[in-house]
Amino acid sequence: MVLPKVAPRDTLEGLAGEVGDALNDLESFVQRGGFKGWDPFDALNSPLLRSLSLGLKYPRIAFTQALKVLPVNLRPVLGIRPSFNPKGLGLFLSGTLRRYRLTGDERYAVRARWLAEKLLDLGTEGSRGVGWGYPFPWQSRAFFVPRWTPTIVNTAFVAHALLDTARQFGDERCFDAARSACDFLRHDLHRTERDGTLCFSYTPLDDLCIHNANILGASLLARVGALTGEEELVDEARRATAFLLRYQRADGSWWYAEPAYQNWVDSFHTGFVLVALRQVIRYARLGEAQEALERGHRFFLHRFFETDGTPRYYHDRREPIDIHCPTQAFVTMCDLWDVEPAPRLLVRSARWFLERMRSPRGYFFYRLGRLGPNRIPYVRWGQAWAYHGLTRLEEFLAEKEPTA
Repeated sequence: MVLPKVAPRDTLEGLAGEVGDALNDLESFVQRGGFKGWDPFDALNSPLLRSLSLGLKYPRIAFTQALKVLPVNLRPVLGIRPSFNPKGLGLFLSGTLRRYRLTGDERYAVRARWLAEKLLDLGTEGSRGVGWGYPFPWQSRAFFVPRWTPTIVNTAFVAHALLDTARQFGDERCFDAARSACDFLRHDLHRTERDGTLCFSYTPLDDLCIHNANILGASLLARVGALTGEEELVDEARRATAFLLRYQRADGSWWYAEPAYQNWVDSFHTGFVLVALRQVIRYARLGEAQEALERGHRFFLHRFFETDGTPRYYHDRREPIDIHCPTQAFVTMCDLWDVEPAPRLLVRSARWFLERMRSPRGYFFYRLGRLGPNRIPYVRWGQAWAYHGLTRLEEFLAEKEPTA
């Protein structure tokens, strides 16, 4: 009897095929839903919960958190309908363009153009530029955000995807929207300026200094400025990066934000920072930030994973096991491979993810808990991030043959 060959756990053998199969199944799942879905934070789309909250901060937070952690999806009962989420569509667009470049399959070109059109339709015009928000209102500890209010994070992810679309197909409307997004960042957001450094607010409604949001905005300004030759965009990207570098901690990490109630260090926001910082170094010619990037990446690799590849949410504890952590990790490790390659960690985390967080129905779980997975197929937080991370991994595996 000849036993089937089994790929060793720590090698890349067979991984590309596993990733491709998972992506094909995921595509089928999200297309059946028309790229619409629910979100962990969409509780206030319920007319009932909005009414019961009485417009008050803490009831809004309580309803949102309760619906977020429930493993049973009560949204249909509560009148919450699946919707398009611009950030999710942006992530799907980035991944679709990767698969088109990889395969040349015209179906991906058609899908990419459709996603881009939908994003152009969903933009929110500010006083000076366009941005993208969420299809639900949400309440943070600091402020309330009405439905469709654009955020710097959503706008950066969407605009980068539109720039990729413009580069792929020569679509000037996509480029113009990304350029307009720079005006939204510069003129519609609040600015905190300290000793020549700059931090953009999260939304037009607040004045918070959140590190991953600020550097994501900087990455967009740097990229557009490099393409158009507008040095003022590049200069503001450098100033925003200087703000980030000013607050890097001795171990290489960053707090989520500087106020004491936001002093935590988590995996995927750290990944956002590192990937965006890498883009600024490239587009703004900011070589002096390379050492900070290397220290931050070293912290990321050594503090956010168990030995078997299980992702930690925080640098000092594992739970909750959230889909954002492994999927952003794929992007981070692939994008920063030349800074410090991590072949065994990449393979272990990828196989852990495919084995532990994938549903037999083709979608991916939101979180894993002590009582099992949360099986609600959130589209933006779950499926879009799975698609974004796995397509980046698939692209990387096709380009590189690292030794594991």
